[in-house]
Amino acid sequence: MWKDFSEYIIMNYKDASLIIEVGVGGFPLVALTLKEHLNMDIIMTDIKPYHDEVVVDDITKPDLNIYRGATLIYSIRPPEELQNHIKMVAESVGADLIIKPLSTEFINLNNSMKLINYKKAIFYKKCIL
Repeated sequence: MWKDFSEYIIMNYKDASLIIEVGVGGFPLVALTLKEHLNMDIIMTDIKPYHDEVVVDDITKPDLNIYRGATLIYSIRPPEELQNHIKMVAESVGADLIIKPLSTEFINLNNSMKLINYKKAIFYKKCIL
């Protein structure tokens, strides 16, 4: 599934200027895969970074300078209470948004996101443009 999720982003955002993962936690697999295949900056953020490559940011009080210029902001399994904050950041900087919830979860963002089934990956997407 992670291979398919990464492949979707690689295929659809190969010309992006910047991609940001919000709340990377201890699971950098997707961001690292994107870094291997795309010639652009991939920023990982988290409120409690687990290593030096992760930028400290609290998405409930975001530093918008981190997100400016992003073409895509995505988050894997964000808690429901953070989903609207992530959406607001994406909208404020004009970035597309992808949220990959747990397989048993639905997202609650006022039906503003489209369900995408790409191979074995299932996620929600909102295009800003």
